[in-house]
Amino acid sequence: MTKELRRLSIIMLFMFIALFAATSWIQVVEADALAQNSNNKRTRLDSYEIQRGSIIVDGVAIASSVPSDDRYQFQRVYTDAPMWEPVTGYFNPALGSSTGIEKAMNAELSGTGSNAFLGEVERILSGQPQRGYSVELSLNTAAQRAAYEALDGLKGAVVAMDPKTGRILAMVSTPGFDANLMATHDADAANATYDQLVADTNKPLSNRAIAGDLNPPGSTFKVVVAAAAYATGNWTPDSTLPNPISYTLPGSTNRVSNAWGGTCGPGETVTIAEAIRLSCNIPMAELAVELGDDTIREMADKLGFNQSFDTPLTSTASSYPRALDDAQTALTGFGQGKVTATPLQMAMVSAGLANDGVVMNPRMVDAVIGNDLSVIKAFQDSEFGRAMEADVADNVTAAMVASVATGAAQGARIDGIDVAGKTGTAENGNRPHTLWFTGFAPANDPAVAVAVVVEDGGGQGQSGSGDTIAAPIAKKVIEAVLGR
Repeated sequence: MTKELRRLSIIMLFMFIALFAATSWIQVVEADALAQNSNNKRTRLDSYEIQRGSIIVDGVAIASSVPSDDRYQFQRVYTDAPMWEPVTGYFNPALGSSTGIEKAMNAELSGTGSNAFLGEVERILSGQPQRGYSVELSLNTAAQRAAYEALDGLKGAVVAMDPKTGRILAMVSTPGFDANLMATHDADAANATYDQLVADTNKPLSNRAIAGDLNPPGSTFKVVVAAAAYATGNWTPDSTLPNPISYTLPGSTNRVSNAWGGTCGPGETVTIAEAIRLSCNIPMAELAVELGDDTIREMADKLGFNQSFDTPLTSTASSYPRALDDAQTALTGFGQGKVTATPLQMAMVSAGLANDGVVMNPRMVDAVIGNDLSVIKAFQDSEFGRAMEADVADNVTAAMVASVATGAAQGARIDGIDVAGKTGTAENGNRPHTLWFTGFAPANDPAVAVAVVVEDGGGQGQSGSGDTIAAPIAKKVIEAVLGR
């Protein structure tokens, strides 16, 4: 073999290897991404011939497909659609659009993902029509219904989760809409419905549980500040702070007060534990300045702030900003100023406290189920990370239990069960307050962590409170999970 021929052979060999690697990458690594690309018309047209899999909760389909007499062959149908819509979203082949689980798990539901290859082989061998896989969710029907009914007529959201696993048990956002109206194959009707939803000032298209216009968490954030203080080793629940009737923000002429306008109890000083129990603003603002924004942000980050989560629904990141001055840091001590949060995030805060300081990644899909009811893929629990030591979590929990038992969060009391909870009533300038509750139960062996947000003051302007409106909603969800 001549030298030139050998060189040409080597070049051709490398070209063959490169071609093989490129095609393998496209057919294996990028197969799912290419199949789900919105510009891939062939995959979309192929999916019309496949009966879309169901979305299942507690063994019951909350989204399923039935035969239709148009070119799309199957019509998507939703049960109790407004209640489940924040989770399921909708699927509309006529518009080529989808949201929620319908979008996040489209490869599995439509039978167009890489896992569907075996299903296609089975279809060819059996002569039976191919079907998409079903998706089994972690949600609890009783908890979802309790949250939805408790929020009736309100603008708000609820997230409940298992502290030990991160499995989401309820995700409700109100007001919602009937997903069946958006799933219709009449494109004009679907577009008209969409335009109405967009124009609605109550923003029914926003999933307030994980996204939308984020709210300040109010006094629910005090548990994060307390945890940050205890974790330093320099503060304990019995550490005291000055107890004035008002407090001037550092470097500012602006003054803040406790919600009732008086001091936090009768003494000249007050403990951190008592400030949490009574939900006092001034001592927590003082404590925040002592700690500094870096220390608080470090704890907030460990609990999930400043990060988005895929459950697989993508959440908007809650925020504890950088480079706050002392006045802004003081405001974050009681959840005001520039700190914002989703109900998912505040449920994660309570779940981390309930789980001895370990925060689990939130998830709402348990398994992908084949047509023969076999488990194609099971989803596992995973840790986000340890936010604090168990003794720190225990100290914060003790104050939250006291708050529900005898303090500012008695609206969440349940006879015979110790509930750990914290209310929040966040101010929004001249607009109505945002009302919050976050907590977990039973306090000694937690089975559920929950967060509730109610916007526009729950219809009561600036007179509504987290204890009178948000806490009773959380109570109903907890009772539903515990079967009471």
